[in-house]
Amino acid sequence: MTIQTVATTPFAGQRPGTSGLRKKVTEFQQPGYLENFVEAIFLTLGEGAERSLVVGGDGRYFNRQAVQTILRMAAAHGIERVLVGRGGILSTPAVSCVIRKHAAFGGIVLSASHNPGGPDGDFGIKYNIENGGPAPEKITEAIFANTQTLTAYRISDAPPVDLDVLGTTRIENMVVEVIDPVADYAGLMARLFDFDAIRALFARGFSMRFDAMHAVSGPYAHAILEGMLGAPSGTVINGVPREDFGGGHPDPNPVNAAELIALMNGPGAPDFGAASDGDGDRNMIVGRRLAVTPSDSLAIIAANATVAPGYKHGISGIARSMPTSTAADRVADALGISCFETPTGWKYFGNLMDANLVTLCGEESYGTGSHHIREKDGLWAVLFWLNLLAASGKGVEQIVREHWARFGRNYYSRHDYEAVDAGAADQMMQALREQLPELAGRRLDGHHVAEADDFVYNDPVDGSVATRQGIRIIMSDGSRIVFRLSGTGTEGATIRLYLERYEPDPARHDLDTQEALRRLAEIADDISGLRRRTGRESPTVIT
Repeated sequence: MTIQTVATTPFAGQRPGTSGLRKKVTEFQQPGYLENFVEAIFLTLGEGAERSLVVGGDGRYFNRQAVQTILRMAAAHGIERVLVGRGGILSTPAVSCVIRKHAAFGGIVLSASHNPGGPDGDFGIKYNIENGGPAPEKITEAIFANTQTLTAYRISDAPPVDLDVLGTTRIENMVVEVIDPVADYAGLMARLFDFDAIRALFARGFSMRFDAMHAVSGPYAHAILEGMLGAPSGTVINGVPREDFGGGHPDPNPVNAAELIALMNGPGAPDFGAASDGDGDRNMIVGRRLAVTPSDSLAIIAANATVAPGYKHGISGIARSMPTSTAADRVADALGISCFETPTGWKYFGNLMDANLVTLCGEESYGTGSHHIREKDGLWAVLFWLNLLAASGKGVEQIVREHWARFGRNYYSRHDYEAVDAGAADQMMQALREQLPELAGRRLDGHHVAEADDFVYNDPVDGSVATRQGIRIIMSDGSRIVFRLSGTGTEGATIRLYLERYEPDPARHDLDTQEALRRLAEIADDISGLRRRTGRESPTVIT
């Protein structure tokens, strides 16, 4: 084995987005493309003497090849030890768990999350820091800067590591330990939740379906739900990870998890349904004929946190991304705790959790989690709901309706316009910014605009400032219209329109969501000219 120095030239466009670098598989397969980005990570971190690293991914196409490249490059940069999941598999929550448990210096996560996989699909890579969370912007910008000045990368010529056998081997002076990808994570879940109560729930005949969407959460759900908790065989469906996610779109929402929604809306539906995404960090909660919005799920978990042993002493605070509905804010007010509003991106929650300012966090894009790790965590949210169902003896619909009766209902929806012309999207956002000074105080179809701005976040821990994080139009009755460009797509631009209407009257909690939000959608189009500017008559996806 020898360490080679390979000449290279920079690739354009390797700036990490909201959750790392995401591109088409074919771009990552270009000679030197992955190597350049990994080299930039190691240059940013410095040499690796006495440092350990965690590596794993969601099993999508190109995952195994990328793991082997990273291992050989880590050895060339003096990393002392790498923990890698068997088969190259580690869910994103599990990466965070393993980093924290084993005091690793950081981790490299291989995933494009909920984006499609396969040879023509997407691939992604991101770096997580020593707290287990996504690297902050100062690190990702340093990585990007290094990608633009590279002239060479270093890599060992060692043969491939057998990723399917637990145990240790060496590349150069580096120890590679192939670990059980589930064990550490499952042990943590057993400490947070009342597994005895959940086991008793299943023993009484409680039924559920967990749709793993042929993604990484399948092995975790099989081991925990059907193994440790005694759920009947068949509780987990689509539980075998596939490189192309079985040809599906591994995004746990009512559109892409249509199989689960149809089951839960049909005769003889299970008591409870749930789904997770490509890398296991997102979740969808479903009752009979009721899909719980992620915003409501966060608020309900916060209002009932003490039912789970890991949260029996209460929560210190809540954080939500700005586009997420304000349902959690109302719970925080009732509990007398803070609710922080941050930009989209789980990395913004890390400082708040490290400073013990918040316990629970959530994003409208089906992400929920807590301070047990520094990533959102799909199976964690499912287990919290199971713990709540076991402790309360109530069904999903009863829990949701009682929550609405107490706190009011936030009708909420996200309209995605995907793969639109990037120039048209930028022009729309700029035109909206120019309107902001004159919007505040106006009446729009019966709504009084209390505030209109381009969201700026001032981090209360480190003082950093994030600007241009989305345009907010906030009405005096609590309704909101939010526009932002997504950072997770790989083609063109994705415009996301968020609509929210607060309804305190329980007699009006049975409206159709899109009908309840129809007038706000019309206002949004009038203000932005979205359909005219993009040529799209309707959203690509509504959730």
